[in-house]
Amino acid sequence: MPTVDDILEHIGEFNFFQKQTFFLLALLSAAFTPIYVGIVFLAFTPDHRCLSPGVAELSRRCGWSLAEELNYTAPGPGAAGEASPHRCRRYEVDWNQSALSCADPLAGLAANRSHLPLGPCRHGWVYETPGSSIVTEFNLVCASSWMLDLFQSAVNVGFFIGSVGIGYIADRFGRKLCLLVTILINAASGLLLAVSPNYTWVLIFRLIQGLVSKAGWLIGYILITEFVGLSYRRTVGIVYQMAFTVGLLVLVGVAYVLPHWRWLQLTVSLPNVFFLLYYWCIPESPRWLISQNKNAKAMRIIKHIARKNGKPLPTSLQSLRPDEEADEKLNPSFLDLVRTPQIRKHTLILMYNWFTSSVLYQGLIMHMGLAGSNFYLDFFYSALVEFPAALLLIVTIDRLGRRYPWAASNMVAGVACLASVFIPDDLQWLRVTVACLGRMGITMAYEMVCLVNAELYPTFIRNLGVLVCSSMCDIGGIITPFLVYRLTNVWHELPLLVFAVIGLVAGVLVLLLPETKGKALPETIDEAENMQRPRKNKEKMIYLQVKKVDNPLN
Repeated sequence: MPTVDDILEHIGEFNFFQKQTFFLLALLSAAFTPIYVGIVFLAFTPDHRCLSPGVAELSRRCGWSLAEELNYTAPGPGAAGEASPHRCRRYEVDWNQSALSCADPLAGLAANRSHLPLGPCRHGWVYETPGSSIVTEFNLVCASSWMLDLFQSAVNVGFFIGSVGIGYIADRFGRKLCLLVTILINAASGLLLAVSPNYTWVLIFRLIQGLVSKAGWLIGYILITEFVGLSYRRTVGIVYQMAFTVGLLVLVGVAYVLPHWRWLQLTVSLPNVFFLLYYWCIPESPRWLISQNKNAKAMRIIKHIARKNGKPLPTSLQSLRPDEEADEKLNPSFLDLVRTPQIRKHTLILMYNWFTSSVLYQGLIMHMGLAGSNFYLDFFYSALVEFPAALLLIVTIDRLGRRYPWAASNMVAGVACLASVFIPDDLQWLRVTVACLGRMGITMAYEMVCLVNAELYPTFIRNLGVLVCSSMCDIGGIITPFLVYRLTNVWHELPLLVFAVIGLVAGVLVLLLPETKGKALPETIDEAENMQRPRKNKEKMIYLQVKKVDNPLN
């Protein structure tokens, strides 16, 4: 029986249908960006100070500048670890007293300011920003700052749960149905988030977005890799992830124009409404239909692809029949990911590499911090680093395969982290260069793990395998802030040493995986188990349809 890859060689591996579908799914990839990193703009924390009744009137009466107002009325730098107490504490002073002078209003109350009592910001805060964020609207600062951490943790918890649950649903009930359901829920929760009346509802809708958004992004990735031919699969996989980087650049521009978080959230959620039109634009994956023994539906979609590409479908390829051994359709199970030895090894190594990519990708950004005061430009520049990483990947993996560039990228990231520990602070240009090198390395590893993950599993558990393994990425996203900030308190460079070890171990483990360059996607458990063995080359096989005619012997 011919495989889908055999048929695509005749009707087009990346012609009009695949290009149109890829463009539509790339838009979906770009729209995922605001959910994954949108907290940078939706919940930024501007400089702030306690709101003290009477201070504003006194400042106007005395003609103070902002710097003078802070100098006269706000607590100064405190002890080590409390550099800006004015953000969370205020002098317990009645600023409406007429006896307060403009030269030094606190001089008549105490000889030394340190003797004045301090209290919490009972009347709220003053935020120095022209826009608004979730932080400024719901006062998620000081004693309530943990609520901002919870806001980000909620989406990562949603990523984790949704990746596993929806991955199973997509392999059981189909890619298209699951994709449309995730788009609908994502659009509704995103729009409702923009009009949420309080923090509780913001948290709930953020969690719902996490449950469906990443799963939808990965289902789109699975779909496009199953629609294209073997020779284009790796390129569309990388460019699909580059669309996410394009989304980063677009997000910066939109956030700059719309500094108010509700308008920004509304704007980035609207594209998901239009993605519901994909019901008429994107068909179900024929590979999945064949794995479910729905060969008639698969053939109708294959004929549709052939018509779109303007290619005739040979008669010899128009009759798909299930394998003789597959009397019943295969239903995916979590046990299928660990039941057989090779797939079990693949699953464990892939899970560790997803975890590594997440920890190093986010951890390096957190540790290096933003160099300048304009975080819009800083965010823009950091996104640009990902383009040369993707281009380098495209150039290398077609010549060198998957394993070696992937292992090298992890090791480069690990070595860069290790080298940064020993570079002195006065060589700032060298530190920045090495940090960018590490960012490029882990970006390549991130893109590679998503590509190879889909190539190592048979069709009926491919979506489940990708989503379950990638759930470790969300575990990494949850613990990375604690890993960075807690270890930095011990020694500033300690997180880099941990990153180095994690990255180098990941690079070694990658070498234990089979090479998938030039190999057809495995359709069965046996094919996935035997990937390290040479398979028969099907490129030159010709399928003939023979009609048997029973003629009575004369």
